[in-house]
Amino acid sequence: MEPPADGERTHDAAARLIVSRRAFVVRTLTPGLGLLAVSVALGAWIFARGNDPFVIDAWWNTLLADWPSEFMTVFSQVMNVAGGTWFGVIVVPLGIAILLIVRRRPWAAAYFLTAEAASAGVVQVLKHTFGRARPEDIAVVSDFGSFPSGHVANAATIVTAVVVLFPRLWTVLAGIAWVLLMALSRTYLHAHWLTDTIGGALAGTGSALVVAAAFAVPILAIHTTRAEAAAVRFARIADAEK
Repeated sequence: MEPPADGERTHDAAARLIVSRRAFVVRTLTPGLGLLAVSVALGAWIFARGNDPFVIDAWWNTLLADWPSEFMTVFSQVMNVAGGTWFGVIVVPLGIAILLIVRRRPWAAAYFLTAEAASAGVVQVLKHTFGRARPEDIAVVSDFGSFPSGHVANAATIVTAVVVLFPRLWTVLAGIAWVLLMALSRTYLHAHWLTDTIGGALAGTGSALVVAAAFAVPILAIHTTRAEAAAVRFARIADAEK
């Protein structure tokens, strides 16, 4: 049997790329839109109830109010700066983008910044649409609208973008821990109800996934380059062991 011609190989490679792109778009766009829809539905439910806190919101808020801790207060204040304000909204995203550019991943940086901008836009639209009041015992200065939590949405966007670009078990586990700690800190400061943090996680994750679908081609190229580099390393190790 004769080996396939160069034209046939090129055609096959292009066909595989199209299939991979479609599969990636389905894996990101579908759940992304679904998470955004759930976030909107939760906000609408809250709005329809007259912004009264759910039972679980009141229970969680009271539970944390009965947990005085100097460590948790300091930790939550640090998270307040790290996940929001000028540091969390500008310095952290730009720092990650610059790091990606230094690592010769300009498209990854573009995806990351676009996801951040999209998430921030979604959060502001939801805040001004539903206008939920924050807990009365809030311990920090915050902007308008309790739902969804912008800090948690920002954390979820960063985590999702990192996992999309670098799909590793440790990035997933570390990312989940970061989002949960951010949610805990926001509710400990009584800046949000518990359901606000859930809505923020949904909005942030959904936004990053939807934007990932738009950047399917460069993201898949990054994955392919990394896989090829790993294959070369394994081949060199195998040759050395012979």
